[in-house]
Amino acid sequence: MSGASVTLSGGPDVQSTWCASDPTAARPAKTRFTLGDGPGRTALERAAPVLAADLTDGPDVRRRPVFAHQAVGLGVRAVFSLPLGVGDQAIGTVDLFRDTPGPLDAAALRTALRVRDALTTTLLDLHARTHPPALDHPEVHQAVGMVMTQFDGDAHQALDRPRARAFAEGRTLTELAHDLTTRKLPLAPPQDEPPTEADPPDDDTP
Repeated sequence: MSGASVTLSGGPDVQSTWCASDPTAARPAKTRFTLGDGPGRTALERAAPVLAADLTDGPDVRRRPVFAHQAVGLGVRAVFSLPLGVGDQAIGTVDLFRDTPGPLDAAALRTALRVRDALTTTLLDLHARTHPPALDHPEVHQAVGMVMTQFDGDAHQALDRPRARAFAEGRTLTELAHDLTTRKLPLAPPQDEPPTEADPPDDDTP
């Protein structure tokens, strides 16, 4: 990789660059905000990896011609965007940039996914420290039980889902738990992780 950045989401249209390896790595994120398009935005919307291995030719250019043109102008030939979050609750993305086109091999992708998981854990822990969850609150326990039942996970996994959702929506865990238990906010339906865009059909659009 020639660069990396982390973008956090505060809602569908509120995103900010949390950190970048260098000024060049921060520029594609700004382009993504300006255009409202790019692999990172799609990864955030789908809560699934988007691997744009060649922004100079082929399907990745046809899918996002304006973004590809802008990225290549910044010296970026490939972008690999991985969603941060738990399940279908994306709270941001980690975007990896390469100055030459080409896909990630299996080992590099596994490493990138481990980094993504570590960043997700760190961000959720930071959010919990600044928005302390009232874990002794009965509605939090009830909400965790509801999530465990629907998603067939353990208590830790069931807590991480509403934590990620609260982070993404800029709310406290207690507030979110109240809306879940009073049915003001439905639980997201369970779903398999959508495929990446590594080998999409030519007519695919985001």
